[in-house]
Amino acid sequence: MTGSTPQQDLDRPHDLVGVGIGPFNLSLAALADGVPGGLAATFFEQRPAFHWHPGLLIDGATLQVPFLADLVTLADPASPWSFLSYLRSRERLFPFYFAEKFHIQRAEYDAYCRWVSERLPGLHFGHQVDSVRWNPERKLFEVDFTQLDQDGEAAALGRAYTRNVVLGVGTEPYVPEPLRPLADAPGVPVFHAADYLTHRETLLRAGHVTVIGSGQSGAEVFLDLLRGRPAGAERISWLARTEAFAPMEYSKLGLEHFTPDYTRYFHALPEPVRGELMPRQWQLHKGIDADTIAAIHNELYRRTLHGGWPDAVLTPGVRVRTAGRVATTQVELHLEHVQQGSRSRLTTDAVVLATGYRERPVGRMLAGLDPYLRHDSAGRARIDERYRLVLDPSVTGSVYVQNAERHTHGVGAPDLGLAAWRSAVILNAVTGKEPYPLPRRTAFTSFGLDAREAPSIPSQDRKLTPLVEH
Repeated sequence: MTGSTPQQDLDRPHDLVGVGIGPFNLSLAALADGVPGGLAATFFEQRPAFHWHPGLLIDGATLQVPFLADLVTLADPASPWSFLSYLRSRERLFPFYFAEKFHIQRAEYDAYCRWVSERLPGLHFGHQVDSVRWNPERKLFEVDFTQLDQDGEAAALGRAYTRNVVLGVGTEPYVPEPLRPLADAPGVPVFHAADYLTHRETLLRAGHVTVIGSGQSGAEVFLDLLRGRPAGAERISWLARTEAFAPMEYSKLGLEHFTPDYTRYFHALPEPVRGELMPRQWQLHKGIDADTIAAIHNELYRRTLHGGWPDAVLTPGVRVRTAGRVATTQVELHLEHVQQGSRSRLTTDAVVLATGYRERPVGRMLAGLDPYLRHDSAGRARIDERYRLVLDPSVTGSVYVQNAERHTHGVGAPDLGLAAWRSAVILNAVTGKEPYPLPRRTAFTSFGLDAREAPSIPSQDRKLTPLVEH
């Protein structure tokens, strides 16, 4: 929904105001639409329409989660906003049935989300939220926003009042410090992978291209460039800090780290333990899909059939120390091999940074809540089990977060497979009821020894023989 926002509709207190309309808040909006008795909810997004990583919708690239990880199904399979409902509206159910695709293409997921965003009530695109404050007299949050015109310029100011706020502002591309001056400089061919498709033709024409980053995005960009460049003259390098171009942990029991059971377990761990655990779990969410690795190897192997090796260099364990321009068009990367301790220089014509994303900062937006916010020992926001920022008790409303809680809820925070479940948890908390009954157990693994973490273990009436030393 775009266009004007009647202020009289916003003067009435809402039950819920969402900031940002990415997949997670879109999931929340879709499930809020189905709450019995209705829920006064509205959502603001500064972009003019829904788009999900448009620069990475590479032809053939698939989601790393099954299609059941849509906006609603894992909380409400009967919802009219499911992926299957989308297919039915497009008269594509039978083709999908015969295609036997459990993992759909990213472009199709984006199209599905846009279909939902264009039909759901209460979504306001072209609205930039400027600040969120607590009004102790009215016992409501004030959400100030700027309505933008088609050119992204300020057209009008407005304010909404609400009992609860949900922050779903998403993440932003991360550029390592040594490369920021080049990435920010106009005319320098250093691009983040988030903008890959925008610059794809330029990259295919470049004399030499370097891809930096060992995750799924880096692998997909490298594969697409490899396929698009001539055999024997590929002139492409792929560098990564990790010790290997490693596969994603995708075993059935490994995937149970993306269940509500593990989320609850992780949240209950002491803060220092959570901090130590997160870096060790990188392969759960930063590895490469095994099919993508196989496709890369197959493409490289295919190019050896007539003798010789492809002009492609794949080197893990490398970090970029510094970087600069050479002449007017080339980039020089100063590299260090972490294990060898050796250093070298690489001159390239273009660089793609598949260096991931970081949480979008919301400090300015939430400046009015600073006196009420509670932080952990690292200065991060404390977040309770139901995804609420821990606020001073004088604040009777709640601020929920989506995909900003990895430090408290674990690796599943950015995972699409937990989107519907988290939305249901939030809506159950907002309503004080249970419009979406949730399962008590979701994993075969019992992650802790606490009996509360494994409620379904059958009792065994037998005595244990004590251990004795011989």
